[in-house]
Amino acid sequence: MMRCCLIYILVFINSLSWAQTSHVRWASKTKSITACEYELVFTADIDPHWHIYSVTQKHPDGPNATSFTFAPSPAYTLLGPIKESKPKMELDNVFGMRVAFHEHQAVFTQRIKVLSVKPFTINGQFEAQACDSVQCTFPPADAFTFNIGASECGAAAERDTAATSNENVQDNNPPITHTGSTISPSIYQADETDLSKLNWLEIFLAGLIGGFAALFTPCVFPMIPMNVSYFTKHSKNRRQGMQNALLYSLFLISIYVILGLSITLIFGAGALHTLSTNVWFNLGFFLLLLIFAFSFLGAFELVLPSTWVNRMDAKAEKKGHSGIFFMAFTLALVSFSCTGPIIGTLLVQAAAGGGISGPFWGMLGFSSALAIPFGLFAAFPGWLNALPKSGGWLNAVKVVLGFLELALALKFASNADLVVQAGILTRELFIVLWLAIFLLQGLYLLGVFKTAHDTAVNHLSVFRLMMAVITFGMVFYLLPGLWGAPLKLLSGVLPPAEYSEAPHGFGPTETSVLKNTDDAYSTYIERNKHGILYFKNDYARALAYAKKQHKPLLVDFTGHACANCRKTEDYVWPDPQVTRLLNDNYVLVSLYVDDKRPLDPSEYDTVTWYGKTRIIRDIGDKFKYMEETRYGQSAQPLYVILNHAEEPLLPVRGYNADIAGYIKWLQAGIAAFKNSNVKP
Repeated sequence: MMRCCLIYILVFINSLSWAQTSHVRWASKTKSITACEYELVFTADIDPHWHIYSVTQKHPDGPNATSFTFAPSPAYTLLGPIKESKPKMELDNVFGMRVAFHEHQAVFTQRIKVLSVKPFTINGQFEAQACDSVQCTFPPADAFTFNIGASECGAAAERDTAATSNENVQDNNPPITHTGSTISPSIYQADETDLSKLNWLEIFLAGLIGGFAALFTPCVFPMIPMNVSYFTKHSKNRRQGMQNALLYSLFLISIYVILGLSITLIFGAGALHTLSTNVWFNLGFFLLLLIFAFSFLGAFELVLPSTWVNRMDAKAEKKGHSGIFFMAFTLALVSFSCTGPIIGTLLVQAAAGGGISGPFWGMLGFSSALAIPFGLFAAFPGWLNALPKSGGWLNAVKVVLGFLELALALKFASNADLVVQAGILTRELFIVLWLAIFLLQGLYLLGVFKTAHDTAVNHLSVFRLMMAVITFGMVFYLLPGLWGAPLKLLSGVLPPAEYSEAPHGFGPTETSVLKNTDDAYSTYIERNKHGILYFKNDYARALAYAKKQHKPLLVDFTGHACANCRKTEDYVWPDPQVTRLLNDNYVLVSLYVDDKRPLDPSEYDTVTWYGKTRIIRDIGDKFKYMEETRYGQSAQPLYVILNHAEEPLLPVRGYNADIAGYIKWLQAGIAAFKNSNVKP
């Protein structure tokens, strides 16, 4: 956010000298379409090397979108959102994000329907920020007026509008008016999720939770005593120990913040998502966590090379501050195998809007949670005396962590399997393996068996007994999943129900013909576990079917390894009203951006993506490119409601577990489609 404020201050100061110069010239006219409908046409002629921004370009850290505001009047109604000539989409180095803009000339068109038999005027205003490569101008809002003559269909239009209004009131679905790219009424704005407007505090808290979770991973937790002994050894007194601890914490925070910003700025959020869904990345983490698990279970010990440790100590002896930095950097490197997935997920979500403020606050929260305990224990090493004395319980902690590492490792293996759709680690097999892991962990906690390094368990402590209860609770919760239970608490962790040997569970399955389909499309329409009909990775056929059914198209950008996608499908979509709206009023198509199966060579496409010429060869890249270039987003899930001209009817919606908000958003899309200019 600080960077954004500085950019705007510099741009404002630089624009003062250009205040009297207009780099964009506007003209307007009306165009009669029918006796009842007109198009209001705005044409912008733009100076060479200058540009204005798309009406869809909305981001708190980015440039101002071109906007048109129409004064409300009972004499007319707007038909759909304002259209614009096709904008360019490129990376803007000033704002540090991809932006949509117009060069040379831009045409904006708003269609209206006449509701009055008498002549009337349409008033309003528009604003457009103009920029070149080094500066911008911010002209004040300019007024416009259109004179519309008498219309023979005005009286009929008034009757139609009154009937439509009554119908909407009965359906508890008020009509929607589009003002430029702003959608009213405001209740729909409040419920829609704008991925680029994540509150900095929410991002910081998400990072804080991720950091505390990382503390209890086996790669981080064992490092605490090592760091405490380091500061105890190198601090002559308590004051120096506190100073060194504070410096250590600041170094650790700085390292993670710089790391996060560097990765995002260099590769972009899209690259982070690509890495998180990469088959080899997930298989690598699977093998790495298996090694950690076997180590904790007692197969072998993992220790840093003695030469590395000796060299680190020698360097710390010679240069105090550099030694502290080296310790902090070592922690970041050694713990990356466990913190990497948390960091990657956090960066992908925070950077989804394309700015850098999100990753900054996310990594600040993450590193603060990680640094504070290290700093406190290093500053007050005596607090370690309050911990229980060494004993067999230490090995028990390691063994339990080993079981948890095994369970977590399966998640990465599942991600790789889902991405390539290999069909190996199905939902049933995953549940069976987790049942075995947690059953063994529960028996171990009860003392039924022990490992080579364990001491005899003469009695069960209260904490150990409670842990056993929780573990067996997990076992009994998982069991019904073998018979098709949804297991919502583990939504996004387990493979989806559709990725199963028995997608509809054991027992009788539905064999009736799909409703609302015809022979030409029925073979391409699937039914998910909640009875929702959808097309899978078939955008063109879904659009054609939407036109045939006279329904809006709901595009679901999703992923096989997307946890939040599964949460929406398991918590929001099963709601009876949501299911009814999706099946009766929409055509749904799910596009998997991490599907690595190859396209047919005839479908290969050469594109310019992230400044490079690339050939799209697999299904996932095809839809990932569509999501990023058309809608400026890279996170999943992403939901877009389109009319038959493939124009968004509402702002896009990301992950949000608010069912009531999702229902309002769907209802708003239906109303917007009815009012749009696209005819069946």
